[in-house]
Amino acid sequence: MYSSGSNEYECGSVYVREKGELHLVNPTGNVPQYHRPKSSYKLFDKDFSVRLCIDRFPPAKCKKGKDHFVFTYNSEGSLRYTAKSLLDMSLLFIAGNIEHVESLIGFPEQMADKLFTAAEAKQKFAEPSTSTRGLQVFSEAYGELVLKSLCLRDRCLLLSERMEEIRVFHYLETLDLHGCRLGDSHDFFSHLTSEACSRLVKLFLGANDLSDKGLQRITAPIRVMKRGLENLQHLDLSSNPLTEKGLGYLTCFHKLRELNISDTKVEVNASLKSFFRNKMSMVFSASPLQTFTHSACKTDGWAEEVINQWETKAAELPQRNPKPRTNALRFYGREKFARESIRSACNDSRREDETDAIHFHKLDRPAPSQHGADTHTILNTRAGKKRKFGTEQEEGGDTQSTAKRSASLRPLSAEDLELLHSY
Repeated sequence: MYSSGSNEYECGSVYVREKGELHLVNPTGNVPQYHRPKSSYKLFDKDFSVRLCIDRFPPAKCKKGKDHFVFTYNSEGSLRYTAKSLLDMSLLFIAGNIEHVESLIGFPEQMADKLFTAAEAKQKFAEPSTSTRGLQVFSEAYGELVLKSLCLRDRCLLLSERMEEIRVFHYLETLDLHGCRLGDSHDFFSHLTSEACSRLVKLFLGANDLSDKGLQRITAPIRVMKRGLENLQHLDLSSNPLTEKGLGYLTCFHKLRELNISDTKVEVNASLKSFFRNKMSMVFSASPLQTFTHSACKTDGWAEEVINQWETKAAELPQRNPKPRTNALRFYGREKFARESIRSACNDSRREDETDAIHFHKLDRPAPSQHGADTHTILNTRAGKKRKFGTEQEEGGDTQSTAKRSASLRPLSAEDLELLHSY
């Protein structure tokens, strides 16, 4: 740097920063004019400004950052924020990735309720890609707490769109499918007759265009393989084209206590009453039963709001396209389908009010009183031989009834065998 001659400036200029200004070092004093700066260089200009570009971050990252804070206003109107607890932040993270959770078995119910609410707020149960797995994780761990009763009355569109999610609920005790247009060979019947619905106590299948063939298909698993709807106690088959022949398939429901066959092809006569009295120990009800008034049927469980979200999303009509549409699209559009479903629901309710109720119920066996039990004990003590003779008669009667019952059992028909192989 300090060498003389032509190599005096081969290292270039040297600057020194002093008090925010740059000065050129000139040790020899003969630096050419083009090396001397015209003015001193400052680190920042006078009009220098700084701007934080927070709005340029992706919205997802900003949202994740805000989820960890709680924003409140103080008495003076100033905005303040406090950090959430580590537990709440952990629940939010798990709720955002609920489809990747392997199991929640053993997790406390109070925390699971909060976790379910957080996942519901994040729309995890509304998206088809995450709803099935998310509901399955909760249903396997908490059973009837997630959903105990499900009412899908006159919601055939919701049943078709959310069938995979509905199949996850294995702890249902009440299921209302009235007016869902199932027919005789709906895909949901395979789930309805499986072990997943073995806990059902109340089942409403009215106004589904269900014939004798469909009733045979529903009762085939319990008649042949003794599995399926073995705990069913209340059954609604109203407004279906059923005949007395199809009612014979109902004898497999040994726990059935109430039955509704209003608005069918069955007429109330002596033979019908005799059939229910002898085969199913049921009698005709003079007054309508309260079970089939649909007053107590509702969706009950943690997933109640999830069902409401599904219904709201299914009822949303698509926005009209400003471009002209063809008549075919207008005819087969969802708007017309929604109007028809609403009108059909109103017509079905009027039809139910006009038709006569045909309800059968099982009589409760009166419990023996204490006085009757004491009298029976005294009589048995005094007459030992008569008791022995009566016991022999009872055994003979039981043998005869068993023989009659075995003789009354019909062999499996070809249709039953075909249904058995299909399952």
